[in-house]
Amino acid sequence: MPKDFIHITDLTAGEIRGLFDLAAEVKAKLKAREDYRPFSGLTLALIFAKPSARTRISFETGFYRLGGHALYLGPDSVGIGKREAVKDVARVVSRFNDIIMARLFDHQHILELAENATVPVVNGLTDYNHPCQIMADMFTIQEYRGHLDDLRITYVGDGNNVVHSWLRLAARLPFTFTAACPEGYQPNAETVDLARQSGLSEIAITDDPFAAVAGADVVYTDVWASMGQKAEAEERRARFQGFQVTAELMAAAGKQSRFMHCLPAERGVEVTDEVMEAPYSIVFDQAENRMHVQNAIMLRLLGKG
Repeated sequence: MPKDFIHITDLTAGEIRGLFDLAAEVKAKLKAREDYRPFSGLTLALIFAKPSARTRISFETGFYRLGGHALYLGPDSVGIGKREAVKDVARVVSRFNDIIMARLFDHQHILELAENATVPVVNGLTDYNHPCQIMADMFTIQEYRGHLDDLRITYVGDGNNVVHSWLRLAARLPFTFTAACPEGYQPNAETVDLARQSGLSEIAITDDPFAAVAGADVVYTDVWASMGQKAEAEERRARFQGFQVTAELMAAAGKQSRFMHCLPAERGVEVTDEVMEAPYSIVFDQAENRMHVQNAIMLRLLGKG
């Protein structure tokens, strides 16, 4: 493992598959309530410039359940890149803690944090990517299918940080990935090229959701306006008409597709309530698996797993 986990492409395919195996082991131990405390005596600093319920709960609870202590540093506690230079935050927090998780707006800030920290840094999200989420999502898919062979994933909506992490995963593991996005809301072109140039996965970008979901094993969506984009919400609702995941869209896949969403969901906007509550929705399994996969990542970074 590298010192930090910033992008999925920091890892090899073997390291990714190994993390999935370790996550399954850790999950089984926690489900069985085993006395498993590899993080005993260790502290995790959680730096949040961009708030999130799931990210805080999953990291804080996960680290605690493996015997460690997690310290929450919210937007008012650390004005990273504003009140204090990123490199100064990195150096100071490293003196007190064994590992850092940061959820930030500016992707350059996570790069600078990792460069200057003397302890491992985990990317909990930036405006560019969301690697822990997609690692947990693929682990969840593997749980349901038992394998990752001949996998077809279709994402419908905004070509955002979630899509960028799917594309980076496609540069390490082979699967077919299609993103259906409105004109002007496609993912970063360089990241699309990175996935295509790997030669591992089939990548398609389209503006036709119904054609995109045909044959998909997984249909995935996210909010149309992320944090920091709420002023654009009404405009985006107008531009994203036809991109809502409905029961009709799920049926167009033509097979028993699973539905996934990284949450929080705006029911009735990017996805209907009917789809969220359908038997094929595995939204809350993927949410739970954030904790288990993140624990596996931290175990490896700390040399404990």
